[in-house]
Amino acid sequence: MNLTEILESLKLGKISVTRAHKLLSLYSIEKIEDFAKFDVGRKFRRGIPEVIFAEKKQLEDLKKILFAVISRSDPILVSRINKNDFKKIISFSNKNKIKSKLGKNTTSILFYKKMIKPSGGHVGILTGGTSDIGVAEEARLIAEAMGCVCTCSYDVGIAGLHRLFPIIKKMIRADVDAIVVVAGMEGALASIVSSLVDIPVIGVPSSVGYGYGEKGVAALAAMLQSCTLGLSVVNIDNGMGAGAIAANIANRSIRKKIRF
Repeated sequence: MNLTEILESLKLGKISVTRAHKLLSLYSIEKIEDFAKFDVGRKFRRGIPEVIFAEKKQLEDLKKILFAVISRSDPILVSRINKNDFKKIISFSNKNKIKSKLGKNTTSILFYKKMIKPSGGHVGILTGGTSDIGVAEEARLIAEAMGCVCTCSYDVGIAGLHRLFPIIKKMIRADVDAIVVVAGMEGALASIVSSLVDIPVIGVPSSVGYGYGEKGVAALAAMLQSCTLGLSVVNIDNGMGAGAIAANIANRSIRKKIRF
């Protein structure tokens, strides 16, 4: 039985409290052989789908985790898949009738069995340059996994600032609930966007850069030092985290609108 069926059965007196407690305990942790423990209730508890961090995982272990998790938590994301395993994991999912959605310039994949129900949330995603697209696409995948519509525009950084204004106007007109800004080098784009809108902005410093502030260090420092209020910052290249925050904001905003 799934979670709803357990609660309904308890309400109708079809099962005892002891039986319900035992069944519900199955929704806490599920062991996958002797190498993984899956938090089954995370999606229900936090509204964020399961994310499997694939980097440094063996392909066979990754297959077992994917197969076990998708049967209990749909959809799920697998992030940072080793390039040598990318096509193999897609082939495995196809054989097991698991649908997949790919991102551009990223080895992260959204897997699902049922169509994802739209939440009504709307997330905007921007990048400073084309080198930032892979991180932005991770944000898009998790936001879409959480039911949000995404309006994306890439390569609108401050080297040609006039490129930014049309998409900002579009996002304001569309009434997006949150904006994710991915930028490397000096990371100034996040501060600029935050200064133009009354919308929560999540800055993602990307590991694009060289010299003194290489590997995203300068972008991270600049975003953390921003004098623009309303800007929050996640870790370097953490597109998944930014997308999850933005989608949570968007979905909560929709629930508030419906309630009132």
